[in-house]
Amino acid sequence: MDTLGKRISALRREKELTQDDIAERLGVSPQAVSKWENDQTCPDITLLPDLAKLLGVSVDRLLTGESDEKQPDVRLLPQAEKKDISDMILRIEVDSSDGDKVRINLPMGIVEAGIEMGASMSNIGINGEAAKNIDFTKILEAAKNGAVGNLVDVESSDGDVVRIFVE
Repeated sequence: MDTLGKRISALRREKELTQDDIAERLGVSPQAVSKWENDQTCPDITLLPDLAKLLGVSVDRLLTGESDEKQPDVRLLPQAEKKDISDMILRIEVDSSDGDKVRINLPMGIVEAGIEMGASMSNIGINGEAAKNIDFTKILEAAKNGAVGNLVDVESSDGDVVRIFVE
């Protein structure tokens, strides 16, 4: 099993650091670092950001062991993994420049019905430059073809941000 202590030890060695080096830079004793690496104790939570930075990883990677590599924002699912459109969700996040935050989750079946009725962003209460030219017909078509993830990410010149995800 991969533990926090084993990750600290392995990352320290990758950086060619000694326990003394870590201890000195973090202001703790070498014995404390040894206890971390042997899973006898854990580093104080306030030390985690500095420890992660020293080891060249994010705090998330230090704690979970998961890679920092970002997954692609959009994936095209193979035919066998595609969901029926009625089982998918459209998530819309709007952060306006004046501090307003809007979060909408809609079943894709409702989105499809709305498109057929001629609905637009302003029909669901989202106005502004960033949302003006979003084509929901194309988003629906992409979802039907197996596209999932962050399909739209728009920031307007006035600072409004719109993100659209399909899950």
